[in-house]
Amino acid sequence: MTGSMYASIGGLKAHMQKLSVIGNNVANVNTQGYKHQRTVFRDSVYSMYRSGSDGTQVVGGKNPSQLGYGSMVASIDLDMSSATYNPGNPTDCAIVGDGFFLVGDKDVAQVIDPTNPNSFKSLNLSRVGDFHQDANGYFVDGYGQCVYGFLCVGVSADGEPIISDQLVPIRAPRMENVPVNIKTGQEIKVDDTTGKPPAAAGTEGVDWEYRNVVRWPQYKNEGAGDGGNNGGGAGGGTTNTTTNIKLQDAVKKVGTGDTATTEPLPPASIDGITIDEKTGCISARTKDTKEDIVIGYLAIGNVTNPNGVSHIGNSYYTASAGAGDLNITMLGGAAKEVTTLDAQGNEVVGMHYVNGSIQSLYREENEGNQGDPVSENDLPEESRLNSGGATTLMTGFLEAPNVDLATEISELITTQRGYQANTRIITVTDSMLEELVNMKR
Repeated sequence: MTGSMYASIGGLKAHMQKLSVIGNNVANVNTQGYKHQRTVFRDSVYSMYRSGSDGTQVVGGKNPSQLGYGSMVASIDLDMSSATYNPGNPTDCAIVGDGFFLVGDKDVAQVIDPTNPNSFKSLNLSRVGDFHQDANGYFVDGYGQCVYGFLCVGVSADGEPIISDQLVPIRAPRMENVPVNIKTGQEIKVDDTTGKPPAAAGTEGVDWEYRNVVRWPQYKNEGAGDGGNNGGGAGGGTTNTTTNIKLQDAVKKVGTGDTATTEPLPPASIDGITIDEKTGCISARTKDTKEDIVIGYLAIGNVTNPNGVSHIGNSYYTASAGAGDLNITMLGGAAKEVTTLDAQGNEVVGMHYVNGSIQSLYREENEGNQGDPVSENDLPEESRLNSGGATTLMTGFLEAPNVDLATEISELITTQRGYQANTRIITVTDSMLEELVNMKR
């Protein structure tokens, strides 16, 4: 008799868990980018009351008789389908189609390894594109997480932006005040001893003057040895045998002689930020020099099973077990069109791998080096920069939640009645047990 009570207790637990899911859906009915969750019930364990038989030539067969012990929550499914879009700020972005924005701390860029595509999963996934520029020039979301993508590192001879294949936080280039020849517009190299233009440069205000100049991010070897960098992304330079090449902000020299140090340059003041809906290209205009510049391209993450991502709070997901591989993409086929650098630092058209083409940019390829330079042929297929397919962006909008309040209220009613029915079974069972106990009176 108590089996009915235990079955009802299982039903109560299952309905209470479903009620929690419904409550969470209703609580997020106005949360930007929230995705609806659904509870699926399955029946629980069974005990064999009487086994079945196939029958013989004389007697027929019997069906098995089993007693069930309630229900349980089999799964809580995530529905990643899009709903509607709400108007927002000019720099807000909504993804139309599959994919996620890639966000994370600044330090995550240091652990991304093209030979281990699972390192991409160190980044958080988000569908909420409430982007803005912070005081240090970084593009961040409303929670302060840096937005990841591919930065512009200079301008080619044809005036085309050179885009790095390094997956890093998107940030505005730096600005430096340097002496420039008034007639030619060429930058004048300062004297290392005095920190000022040489006497041969002429007189300030007549032959030269200080102007603001855009300084692009630089490649730097973070391995052992003297390092080295190439401002402007034009390639060149040699150093030791490591392949730990990272993009860093441009720096300026402070002081002279042996006591000279470096410090980061201030970010360029920009306005008129626009994001291309087809390619995710971020462009702006500098306030000081009135230049139209390309800052970089947004990276989009695609997982094999979008419904398999895991919530980690604050509208973020992680591509944990169940989601499959995390692939990095660029929208609109931009990866095939952008100008980038190959392993020798030469300008080429087409980006093929994430953090792949410049792995040996500062690597001496002589005998005796520690290992062989990393080339694109050495990288796993999962690190290839894939196409974003038909996915595009909608700028100036944020994705609305896909919660249908009418459906949730209906589910709430049926859940309440199911819970009520299970409590009634417990009450009836209790009454029957009471009658049994009172039989002797």
